[in-house]
Amino acid sequence: MMKSKFHGIFGSVALLCIASFWSSTAVSEFFLDQASVVAVKNAILTGMWVLIPAMMATGGSGFSLARGRRGRIADVKGRRMKIVAANGLLVLLPSAWMLASWANAGRFDTRFYALQGVELVAGAINIALLALNMRDGLRLTGRLAPEQPSPVSPR
Repeated sequence: MMKSKFHGIFGSVALLCIASFWSSTAVSEFFLDQASVVAVKNAILTGMWVLIPAMMATGGSGFSLARGRRGRIADVKGRRMKIVAANGLLVLLPSAWMLASWANAGRFDTRFYALQGVELVAGAINIALLALNMRDGLRLTGRLAPEQPSPVSPR
């Protein structure tokens, strides 16, 4: 029981980190000046010290909780987490480093904005997948009612 509580806490922290990174990036890019963009890019790198351990703890505790548990929801959650992890390690983390480096150098060119677009899309995907996993985790623990099949209308 305690393991599932920690899993939920770690997952919530990870989701909140990614959502705050995404929203602060969008706000700074669309509404603020370049100095704010630089500050946000550097803050995101600092925030990785919270996000990465939270993601590792979420994955580790989720793997532990899923051991011995089979079923569609657990399997789907596992597949989603593989996508989230690959997206984070192969797209989001390298993008964060590159964008911070370019922003600190004042390099706001076409490549910067193209990579920024890729990062925003990848971040949105991870937010959606983690939110779906949170919903399914709440269903698995009974804190959220299971999905009801939609009624079939008579013809």
